[in-house]
Amino acid sequence: MLTERFEGNELDRSVWVPWYLPHWSSRAQSAATYQVGGGELRLSIPADQPLWAEGVHETPLRVSGIQSANFSGPVGSTIGGQPFLDGQRVREEQPEFWGCTPLHGTISIRMRGVITPRSMVAFWLSGVEDDPSRSGEICVMEVFGTAPQSVGMGLHRFRDPSLTEDWSVVDLPIDVSAFHVYAVEWRPGSLNFSVDGDVVKHVDQAPSYPVQLELAVFDFPDKADLVDGVPVPELIVSEVSVS
Repeated sequence: MLTERFEGNELDRSVWVPWYLPHWSSRAQSAATYQVGGGELRLSIPADQPLWAEGVHETPLRVSGIQSANFSGPVGSTIGGQPFLDGQRVREEQPEFWGCTPLHGTISIRMRGVITPRSMVAFWLSGVEDDPSRSGEICVMEVFGTAPQSVGMGLHRFRDPSLTEDWSVVDLPIDVSAFHVYAVEWRPGSLNFSVDGDVVKHVDQAPSYPVQLELAVFDFPDKADLVDGVPVPELIVSEVSVS
């Protein structure tokens, strides 16, 4: 169970780590830019933030995100969650951290995003991958600035042979820059996705193992021609709940 309202002035490090998949990059390259205060977490990507996994990730990418679990094998091993290359090797070993790893329940986030056509925001639940097959992902929401009323959600199978890919975009008349509640009701064998309490997608399957919570804002420098200057995208979160 978790009710996170960011009421203090610091990130609760018993629940979260402020890096995005640091084992495939490094803590330095994957460190989030963030502020906690006034009942909000504010993740942002300033113009001088370095690229994530530079030289490894095929396209340039910058990220500010937090996640509720983390681990890897030693440097040079292939042991680590969410690889994006075949046979990917750990670049910086990470100790085990299991801050919040729910199995079933209703998981929600109240958030808003300040994005442009070169950025996106997302909240997703990734299998803990203590075994590579336990890698299914429940995508609660992702929104690109190129299509701000198209909310991606559903299930990614990745390396879980027991799952079938079931992810889609749901077009909704929302303003992503305003606060909305995005949620999934996760039961054995089913997922119900909702926005502001209205169910908008159902999936007749689900992971059967714990997941970690991940929320992040992304910037895509290769889309610089779509906007003027270097905007600072933001993800502002007022509550994350697991019940």
